[in-house]
Amino acid sequence: MSRLLPDDSARTVAVACGLGAASSSCSYAAVALARSMFRKGANFKAAMSFQFASTNLVVELGILLALLMGWQFTLAEFTGGPLMIALMVLLFKAFLAPRIVEARASKRTRASGGAWKDMPPWTRLFTKEPSGKECFQTKGRTAISHFSVMDWAMIWIDLGGGLLIAGALAAWVPQHFWQAFFLQGHPILSRLWGPLVGPIVAIVSFVCSIGNVPLAAVLWNGGISFGGVIAFIFADLIVIPILDIYRKYYGLEISVCLLGIFYLAMAAAALVVEFVFQIFHLIPEERKAQIVEGSIRWNYTTILNIVFLARAL
Repeated sequence: MSRLLPDDSARTVAVACGLGAASSSCSYAAVALARSMFRKGANFKAAMSFQFASTNLVVELGILLALLMGWQFTLAEFTGGPLMIALMVLLFKAFLAPRIVEARASKRTRASGGAWKDMPPWTRLFTKEPSGKECFQTKGRTAISHFSVMDWAMIWIDLGGGLLIAGALAAWVPQHFWQAFFLQGHPILSRLWGPLVGPIVAIVSFVCSIGNVPLAAVLWNGGISFGGVIAFIFADLIVIPILDIYRKYYGLEISVCLLGIFYLAMAAAALVVEFVFQIFHLIPEERKAQIVEGSIRWNYTTILNIVFLARAL
């Protein structure tokens, strides 16, 4: 890792983003992997770039955005994501000294008994961290399969939670509340307000990974600006459970810095996306994202649900 991601140069950050996009992890796995990379010698800024690319520059997110909300949101995600990461790296250079991060992280690792002992129980098929050769042996393949299954399980949990929360908000929160909250009657103010408030809504929603897309669709229908939707989707790595993980991994001081830097990078990148897409007339004029039915209906979906539920039982 110290050779692959040695510094915070543009080339290293690009490599980290490529690895993150290829890993396609859920939010919790991305945070754990980034911390493991840092403990193995990767540059902290590069590890954070990997973390964000792992959840924001992945194929499945783009597909889900295109299907539920439109191709414009997919384009905004994949153009705004690299911008957000670049801004994050610049903010790290300006406000967070590397020696502070290394000192806090080293202290946390010594207190917890080392990075390898922090790994989840299903990975402890080895008494110590495995070498590259051991990963291809029976125990190594088993550990890799466990990682894969748990990663997919977390994604489905996030997506199911997102659909559940999105359905509840769509059914129980009146439309006029969202319109007033997102300043829909003030076109200019709403474009500025959306990217600022989007991450805050994400923080308290507890939904991360691709599970925030259904909720983003509800917010879009409710009146949040285009940039606000993008900022909300960016913010899957600052939800409250993830912030608590940062505190455990890096300490309270660093976790507060991470929250501030991540928020500024997300909001700024979303603001740029908002105004650039507005200039090129790429923002959808209609708000018609459809996530849930407004009421229970007897149709082909209901029949298929019953059939497959019976088969599963």
